[in-house]
Amino acid sequence: MTDPRFESVPAVREGLRKVDYLSDEGIAGIVYLADRLQKPILVEGPAGTGKTQLAKSVAEMIGARLIRLQCYEGLDEAKALYEWNYKKQLLRIQASGGEGDSWDVVEEDLFSDEFLMERPLLEAIRSEEPVVLLIDEVDRVEVETEALLLEILSDYQVSIPELGTVTAKQIPLVFLTSNNTRELSEALKRRCLFLHVDYPDMEREKEIVLTKVPDITDNLADQVARIVRSLRQLELKKSPSVSETLDWANTLMLLGVEQIDAETASSTSNILLKYQSDIAKAVREFAADKQGARQFAPGPK
Repeated sequence: MTDPRFESVPAVREGLRKVDYLSDEGIAGIVYLADRLQKPILVEGPAGTGKTQLAKSVAEMIGARLIRLQCYEGLDEAKALYEWNYKKQLLRIQASGGEGDSWDVVEEDLFSDEFLMERPLLEAIRSEEPVVLLIDEVDRVEVETEALLLEILSDYQVSIPELGTVTAKQIPLVFLTSNNTRELSEALKRRCLFLHVDYPDMEREKEIVLTKVPDITDNLADQVARIVRSLRQLELKKSPSVSETLDWANTLMLLGVEQIDAETASSTSNILLKYQSDIAKAVREFAADKQGARQFAPGPK
């Protein structure tokens, strides 16, 4: 059994803050429980809200190696778990012809570590070093592929027919992220702790901007957070993500903007929004009040 990594929920929150990830009590609490209960965390929420970054930050915080499995449609066992190096095995068979090795000797040699190609899931299980395993965008794979994860997430082991059962040498912290593009199986959900990461409230988003954007003023960070909040209240095809908020804040800094007026917000809205219909809607919103700068200026919260 792996020794506990965290002393308390506040220790998790403080540790994440030290690596510039601003969590709330809910996020820190789930990370703490996942470590103590040795359970994976299924992190759902809109794209760009920091789900992937959470796993990266936890790995940085505890000094663990991050192993990432990027999920996609068509992902199979050979790319997620392991496969045999067939070309190398063929060379071994050809070489054995002149050495007089019996087939039993050759077969035993063929299915050894020398010919095994580890993929992220098996690599995480076999690692002797502390590991954070990130299974990113798990909702992109087919239901059949989810079955590959069940044994790993239940018992932290992998069954390889030619080698037997490979049991984890240390229990990795596992994060599965999902943008909720499809419903995950009950079997997968049952094995995980659930965490929903939504857009931050205005104060927390302002704090994120102040932390992540060098030299930005409190005044400009406040304006950025207020405008982004107002955009998310519109009926958009895709609301601005936190990562897009940071891109916009960096853009404003590069342009030397100190006060955001309607013209500036409109001309840079393509940094925040990625659909023309959303940009047009935002521009109309900015133009609705010719005093857009006053509309978004710091004031009562």
